[in-house]
Amino acid sequence: MSTTALPPAVDVAVCQVALVVGDPDGNLARGRVAAEEAARRGARIVVLPELLRSGYVFASAQEARDLAEPADGPTAAAFTDLARRHDLVVAVGFAELDADGSLRNSALLLDRSGIRTVYRKVHLWDAEKDVFVPGDDLPEVVATPWGRLALAVCYDLGFVEWMRLIGLAGADLVCAPTNWPGAPRGPHERPLEVVHVQAAASANRMFVAACDRTGSERGVTWVGGSAVVGPDGRPLVEAPAGAGEHVLLARCRLGRAREKSTSARNGVHADRRPELYAGLLTR
Repeated sequence: MSTTALPPAVDVAVCQVALVVGDPDGNLARGRVAAEEAARRGARIVVLPELLRSGYVFASAQEARDLAEPADGPTAAAFTDLARRHDLVVAVGFAELDADGSLRNSALLLDRSGIRTVYRKVHLWDAEKDVFVPGDDLPEVVATPWGRLALAVCYDLGFVEWMRLIGLAGADLVCAPTNWPGAPRGPHERPLEVVHVQAAASANRMFVAACDRTGSERGVTWVGGSAVVGPDGRPLVEAPAGAGEHVLLARCRLGRAREKSTSARNGVHADRRPELYAGLLTR
């Protein structure tokens, strides 16, 4: 493949911030400050955590509903303004009150023109099932000057079938807002959640930018495992253990994701045998 036709290199940022459930104004302000820092440092694609404005550990479904917003609500307004001022593409998670009154764990992709796409999390984790209605649609792949972007949210990253579909749809970069609850691990062990990101990137030869949160909320601590992973599955940048709030940037040439070969005779998509995979749909 000729590299002359590929989009230019771009700095991708993940903005790992501490959030507090029930403090929508403060959470939004923390996200904006982190995104502003990323822009000052040269980022043009910025990824923020899941459920940024609302926080995550809801006491009840009603509390989540009280903190939810429409897709064109305060989160969209704040980051569209920031995108216009800094010529950014921003991915951010939010609690969505959709048009039919359902609560969704959603993510926005915005640029200077406004909302480019809305994605509703398909795979709900644990108590999310008591609060949110899962989405049913594959994320849209959105063309930008730097490459083709798609959204996923947190637990979606662990489903190889879902990430394969996103890869087959042509995404160069998956922007993934996350809230990864902390789990015990060894002192030199990479978080399993980051391993899932690496596997998804490598299996589809695409970039994945996963933005986690940090701190604690109502007794829950977070992995703080934000990372940008390249199409070979290796992290280009990742938050160090115990980093707390952190803005991380990685230089990415997203067009590299369009080369799916792993050897002169192999490719991650070309070598599939989908005629043998029917059992995935019947078991």
